[in-house]
Amino acid sequence: MRFRGTAQGAATLHLADGVALLRPEEQVFTAMLGGFANQQLARNLARSTVEGRENTVKAFAAYVNAFPWQWTPAMVDEWLGDLRSLRDLKRSTIRSYSEAVRAFCHFATDPLYEWAATCEERFGSHPVQVVHEWNTAVHIQDNEADAKKRAFTKAELHAFFAHCDDEVARIRAFGRKGWLPAFRDATLFKTAYAFGTRRNETRMLDAADFGRNPHGAEYGEFGLCRVRFGKAKKGSPPMRRSVLTVWDWTPDILDEWFTEVRPLFGAEGNPAAWPSQGSAPAGARASPDVTRTPTLLLTWSGATSPRTGRTGRGSPT
Repeated sequence: MRFRGTAQGAATLHLADGVALLRPEEQVFTAMLGGFANQQLARNLARSTVEGRENTVKAFAAYVNAFPWQWTPAMVDEWLGDLRSLRDLKRSTIRSYSEAVRAFCHFATDPLYEWAATCEERFGSHPVQVVHEWNTAVHIQDNEADAKKRAFTKAELHAFFAHCDDEVARIRAFGRKGWLPAFRDATLFKTAYAFGTRRNETRMLDAADFGRNPHGAEYGEFGLCRVRFGKAKKGSPPMRRSVLTVWDWTPDILDEWFTEVRPLFGAEGNPAAWPSQGSAPAGARASPDVTRTPTLLLTWSGATSPRTGRTGRGSPT
């Protein structure tokens, strides 16, 4: 029994039978990519994942100068070998590229989508799986971070937060309004450290995500942080969790930010905990990880000894 047009990404949904194409190779390949995207979206995969895989498949096709029904395992070997030797890409990056091509080939060769039959009919050849266990790296370890990288020591964290505070004081001393985003970013970094949140988890926090902990009354209105945009599992929405406050300096930092500094952004109607400044639309969120973080890290002297002097009422110690 053949299923025609019943699955998202099927050839019959992207190509009309009996219609001649002006540029058949390019148009069929484009239709295959469109079907691949629809199939992934139907599985609730994130658009960033879908777009990333599509770009990888396009890059591989451009490198080998061939269409999917012409690909061979040897082409994958050469491509991945060049990526590793010439561009010195990380192991995890190489594996993600090979997995993107593997997923595309799995889609293109699945009889349910009829792309193999379509290519055979139009070009006399059909796609095959070119990514196998014997020509790609296997994911074995959970942590593949570079062994040269390590977590900051307590002294290094202390020095970094002190540098953030010094930046606020320096900019404010010149009478520039740029001290407001600098203060916001310093508070954001401290908050991420205090609650152990990831970059996007921290960026997507709302002011209402902080609340009381009945078992930690000493922390007042900032006894816990409700993380609503946690790292999602495949095809699932963001994972939620609540993180309890453990550092006694955390409430002071957040109270100063929300009561004294954040109102200066004119953030009425904006629920974001870290609003953008100026004419940003309501709900706009700052992205200090893109803007100020490189500058702060480059200008940071890197000293590891604890420093004194704070702009805010509290800082990590």
